[in-house]
Amino acid sequence: MNRLLVVTAVEAEAEAVRSGADATTVHVAPVGVGPAAAAAGTARLLALAEARGIPYRAVLSAGIAGGFAGRADVGATVLGARSIAADLGAETPDGFLPVEELGFGSSIAEADVSLLESLSTALPHAVVGDVLTLATVTGTARTATSLLNRFPTAVAEAMEGYGVACAARDAGVPFAELRTISNPIGPRDRTSWRLAEAFSALTDAAAKACG
Repeated sequence: MNRLLVVTAVEAEAEAVRSGADATTVHVAPVGVGPAAAAAGTARLLALAEARGIPYRAVLSAGIAGGFAGRADVGATVLGARSIAADLGAETPDGFLPVEELGFGSSIAEADVSLLESLSTALPHAVVGDVLTLATVTGTARTATSLLNRFPTAVAEAMEGYGVACAARDAGVPFAELRTISNPIGPRDRTSWRLAEAFSALTDAAAKACG
């Protein structure tokens, strides 16, 4: 049986997913923090599986994330319709230019339609929208507002989804992103973070979507 690959950034996220997922049909692995580590780690896992003759049926980038207030509040579960590399491009005096406008490719990775539909059915209360991938976590209200203006359908930000999506695309494997919200995006106020709640929500989501 071809298994689902679920990749997380860190072991704590992997453990939360494992606590809910069916180990016979799902392989969960932490691949590192940030888009580069996520892409490299995911590509390695996909290549090894392909070499063994048992390729994965799909890849899910999963973990906790920051949510845009009013769109995905703390404790919410989010499904990425698109994973967007929000800081892939160039700064100019007139504002940020995405890589598309520079003529160097695309900063947007669409979730596999069938996989997203399956996840949405399993998680009917999940918020569906764009999940931003950034190498630097947003820590100011100014940056949060800028991101909202640039990405009007964004609901959350994390650090790995776009990297995982690139590895999945190159391997020809369906991809989607699942996140649970631990904190609001904006000024870094650690007292507002609810890690335990987000990890619990991640386990619950894994049980429903990957059980």
